[in-house]
Amino acid sequence: MFKILYQGDLFADYFQIYLRDEAHPDLPDNYTDESLARRLTVAPYAIILHTARNMTVPVSVEWHNQRPAAELDAEKHVVEAEFDCPSGQLVLAGLTDYEPDAPRLPVKAGPLGVRVSIFGLDTLSEDGLDGDDCYLVRLWPKANNRRQG
Repeated sequence: MFKILYQGDLFADYFQIYLRDEAHPDLPDNYTDESLARRLTVAPYAIILHTARNMTVPVSVEWHNQRPAAELDAEKHVVEAEFDCPSGQLVLAGLTDYEPDAPRLPVKAGPLGVRVSIFGLDTLSEDGLDGDDCYLVRLWPKANNRRQG
């Protein structure tokens, strides 16, 4: 079983949407060719999801009590990582959103696992403005504090 924490549209300005611990405002700035290819940049208390379009995109965030089973499929891009949320509250926003209005998502405080699945990358228009891409973020509590990125 899982709980839907957020389901809606976010403006992915600069091709970015982030999740961060509410008590830690610093976002990742360690962009690399690898993190951009993975479409995920990770910092100790935040992640940035790199979207395919610099537009409003559909995003869903789910909470799982344990790491969900893999659902690998040739039609989607999947990446996993870890980050910490000591406050138990995540902020979800597009890069230039007005953060006081951004959704707050309650999670179990501590280290979190994250799996990002991106669907519809093969539907993008040539100019990259239109498409049926959508973004699913699954979160779960981690037993340890190791991070990968």
